[in-house]
Amino acid sequence: MYRTKATSSLEHAVALLNCRRLPARLNTSETAVLLGVQEHDIAPLIAAKLLTPLGKPAPNAPKYFAAVEIVQRMESTGWLSEATKALARRWSAKNLRKRQSGSQSP
Repeated sequence: MYRTKATSSLEHAVALLNCRRLPARLNTSETAVLLGVQEHDIAPLIAAKLLTPLGKPAPNAPKYFAAVEIVQRMESTGWLSEATKALARRWSAKNLRKRQSGSQSP
């Protein structure tokens, strides 16, 4: 029987949360698991300057984050509040654009 991507991702998330020591660099999916957001929410957090990837990656390159910074952010209620507000603003604006474009159709 083949494992589905969701099961594999869930197993990976549990393994990451249970590891004794995090790797120094985290990819976007690992960062999302630790921060408690969806993987697609990482890009808006970068755009809002709430997360900074390591180095200067190209826009289409994989992004990596320093584990020490992610741990600091996941323990900061102030940062988590700002991230939640930024994500809410982003999805609200996106939904507003979707409604406006839908109402302009004949």
